[in-house]
Formats: sequence, structure tokens, C-alpha cells
Amino acid sequence: MITRHTDMQTEIRANMRGGKGSVTLEHWFKPEAFGAKVRLCTRMTIAPGSSIGSHTHEAEDEIYLVLSGSGLIQEDGEWVPISAGDAILTGKGGSHGIENNGAEPLVIAAVIVLY
Repeated sequence: MITRHTDMQTEIRANMRGGKGSVTLEHWFKPEAFGAKVRLCTRMTIAPGSSIGSHTHEAEDEIYLVLSGSGLIQEDGEWVPISAGDAILTGKGGSHGIENNGAEPLVIAAVIVLY
């Protein structure tokens, strides 16, 4: 299955999960496209100075692949630098937040799978 860029649903979320600024989501595939239990499959672009507030993943895992840019990720209360090429896995009741503290957009592939 191929989803052309021109066919992707795009949305802008202000103050995502209590964060600052805005995050653009370009949905590669909708959940119903999968045979597995997938809640989200998207490219997220976090504008400079914007963030996704801290939140917990219960009964699901979230995978982030940092495509470009840099920023900080909060995992269970500790802020850690991230940059292009990094992979992050969160779930099993763990919490995290993310912030773009750089000058360029922070672009992340995000997939959420359910147990």
C-alpha cells in the first residue's frame, strides 16, 4: 500500500498534550489500514520553541525515529538531548514529553502500537 504525499491527512495541533506552540502531523496510514493494532503512524513536525507535553502510555508502545533536527526528550522526569538518527521507545506505563529547543523544525516518525 502506498500513500502519496498529496493524499496524506494533515492536522496542526496547538498545545499538544499541554505543550507549547504547535505540532504538524502528516498521517501516513490510518489505523484501519493495518492488520495489527496501530493507533498512530505519522510524521510529526515540531516547530522551534514548540513541545509535546509530558504524557503516559498505558497498554501501548510509541516508537519515535528522529528524521531531522534536534531537541530534548523527557523520559520519566529526565531531559535528554536527541538528534537525527536517534530512535526512542516508550510504553509500558512510561511517561515522556518532547521539546524542540533548536532553530530548525524537529521532524519525527511516530508509530503507536497497542497491546
